[in-house]
Amino acid sequence: MTLLALALVWKTVWPYVVAVVLVGLLGGVGWWLRRTHLRTVAEHRAWQTEEENAARERSMAEVDAMTWQRFERYVAELCRRDGCTQVVVSGKSGDLGADVVGRMPDGRRLVIQCKHYAPHRTVPSGDMQKFLGTAKAEHAADVAVFVATCDFTREAERLAVKHEIVAMHRNLLGAWVRGSTLESLIPLNGAGNGRRTRDVRDARDTAARPATGPRPQGPPGQSGRPGAPGPGHTRPR
Repeated sequence: MTLLALALVWKTVWPYVVAVVLVGLLGGVGWWLRRTHLRTVAEHRAWQTEEENAARERSMAEVDAMTWQRFERYVAELCRRDGCTQVVVSGKSGDLGADVVGRMPDGRRLVIQCKHYAPHRTVPSGDMQKFLGTAKAEHAADVAVFVATCDFTREAERLAVKHEIVAMHRNLLGAWVRGSTLESLIPLNGAGNGRRTRDVRDARDTAARPATGPRPQGPPGQSGRPGAPGPGHTRPR
């Protein structure tokens, strides 16, 4: 009788037991798939970040090999790539900090100071003070940008943020070289002081877009002209 009763009960409940087992199995498989997916995405992002950093450093190595004259022309090319107009390179001493001038895509007047320093150097606050004293008063800049191949001192960066000068340190310059637009990098002024790469990665993730203008030619190496200053030099002001 007991066996018969169990048989009758099993005949009634077995579909439910099987359903519970199947749901458990499916849930376990789903959890494993999701965990594997998240781990794969995280590993891919880490790899992508490493590749981007390596690519930026390769590009910056080419920039480091430029003379200061070529660097100013290259900055002008990046401006034209991003849709700036009336872009002119001063290329001479006594320009009062206006190495590159032009118009932003929306018509605002753009004034850029360029410093081609060795990567281990820093731009001091004195250089920033000179530029902020002329960028708007002498050149009527709506957008003033101080571009350097190195970092800024904290005091120089503090002055830049206070007086609305864009301090484009080495990491931000690397992002610009790699395709981020000038306009997308301006809101990151004061971020990282050139020592953090996360801010630049965020810039590419949130603001970078394909360049619409002509792509600058790849940066050449050192000029063969005798007497041309090498990396880490800048012309006297």
